[in-house]
Amino acid sequence: MMGELTAHVTALLMPHLILAPIALPLLTAGLMLLLREERQRTKVVMNVGSTLLGLVIAVLLLVQAKQPGVQTSLGVYLPGNWPAPFGIVLALDRLSAMMLVLASTVALATVLFSVARWHKAGVHFHPLFQFQLMGLAGAFLTADLFNLFVFFEIMLAASYGLLLHGSGRPRVSAGLHYIAINLAASSLFLIGVSMLYGITGTLNMADLARGIAGIDPSDRGLLHAAAGILAVAFLIKAAVWPLNFWLVPAYSAATAPVGALFALMTKVGVYSILRLWTLMFSSDAGDSAQFGSQWIIGAGLVTMAFGAIGMLGSQRLGHLAGYAAILSSGTLLAALGFGQTLLTAGLLYYLLGSTLAVSALFLLTDLIDRWRNDGSNLAPYEQTDDAPFLTPDLVPAQGLNLDDKEEVLIGQVIPAAVAFLGLAFMACTLVIAGLPPLPGFVGKFAMIHALLNPLGLGPSGGLVLGSAGWALLALMVGTGLLALIALTRAGIRHFWASHGRASPKLLVLEGLPIALLLTGCALLTWQAGAVMRYTQATADALHAPSTYVQAVMSARPIPNPPGTAPGANGRPQ
Repeated sequence: MMGELTAHVTALLMPHLILAPIALPLLTAGLMLLLREERQRTKVVMNVGSTLLGLVIAVLLLVQAKQPGVQTSLGVYLPGNWPAPFGIVLALDRLSAMMLVLASTVALATVLFSVARWHKAGVHFHPLFQFQLMGLAGAFLTADLFNLFVFFEIMLAASYGLLLHGSGRPRVSAGLHYIAINLAASSLFLIGVSMLYGITGTLNMADLARGIAGIDPSDRGLLHAAAGILAVAFLIKAAVWPLNFWLVPAYSAATAPVGALFALMTKVGVYSILRLWTLMFSSDAGDSAQFGSQWIIGAGLVTMAFGAIGMLGSQRLGHLAGYAAILSSGTLLAALGFGQTLLTAGLLYYLLGSTLAVSALFLLTDLIDRWRNDGSNLAPYEQTDDAPFLTPDLVPAQGLNLDDKEEVLIGQVIPAAVAFLGLAFMACTLVIAGLPPLPGFVGKFAMIHALLNPLGLGPSGGLVLGSAGWALLALMVGTGLLALIALTRAGIRHFWASHGRASPKLLVLEGLPIALLLTGCALLTWQAGAVMRYTQATADALHAPSTYVQAVMSARPIPNPPGTAPGANGRPQ
């Protein structure tokens, strides 16, 4: 009896679960705004609990998206109960489910890290954080261009407050530049959307994909111009060169948890381009098939080179992490433009590992900088009895071998906190540089294999390897080498050349989120086969969008209850 009741409740709730990643943070933020700012402990519990529940929901949606038949009622939700293309549509597929899990994982790590100290640096941190998650989830789930703009604005409005969270002139200056460039991007977004609506008469993504091939030849040039303007808005968010001058100053000036969360936001631009480009300009788009691919590849290649050179020239860890985010974004864009299913599968795998590693690097930057600034005047082996800190016991000098300077020659114990920071920094280096055995190497190897494999064209047609393919292959290897040099140099400066510095006092709440992100990288390596099968199925679906289009356009509203007049409660007649 209980099993039947559970199955019945699950059957009732599962179709509405798609709405939960948007509704949950909205409800949580609204409730927190009703609390006084002094109720910090209550807000912390609500923020962490809501983010953790959001991760659980994202995992459930991922499991749901993997099941056969997800393109039916479970994969498409009509919040207003109007059919597409007239009403708002939320669509769940493998790509959106994967991005939800990634966003929730990074969000959980950053909110845990913020609880240690940073959430008290300003007001309304917790509601802004939840509004940020709402915008991210909506951007991943919406199947309508105008609602994508709405969720972008929610996400950006929250990010303005989060970036300015705290104090200091550099943060305010970088924040104003960030706001200005994103307002310009929003204006371009609106212009592009308006032009597309004027040409096609619809903003539903599936309806756009269905009608692109039938556009009148006299309007096709205007269609391409509208798509180009819209792409510029997304490329600004994806930090493509030369539109990425704002990113490094803004991300490095933000507090550590905000910078780690913003590393995910650059991937929203990549996601939007991947989603719309594979829908609107697939092989079924007629004369518009593969439109803009060469521009995307070229922009990605230049962005890769810019990010790697920026890393090599950076002296500050915050700038190093910012340029690492640019390098990751450029690699994804360059691979995206080829339109190959195998290459898309590899870039999706690389997206997961690189995002986790860059987010972890932003968190590490805060701890390493604090250790460098606060620990320089302390004794090398200071004893502490504070339980919440990962610190070593005092190493006695008596009875140990000493060198000519009366310093301990053997028997020195590496402090636990230093060992943790060093190993975590090493793991981030391996992922960002693309060295084995972590997912940065697996992702790059998968993309290189796809470039060299003529069977990688798949149903989308794609592009042959050519000079652009060889350039991408060379840059993946070359930028990895430059990133390795830059990060190794920083590691030597901050760890090997840190004589006379006390061991850092590392809170467990600061170490746990970094460990969570790096554990995610390890799991990607351990389950590389299963993850690659998932990303391959995702890439196959993206480059054959007919299933997505059919699922969205065939979704039917819920019928009126018996005895209700047709058209009541806003339902169509």
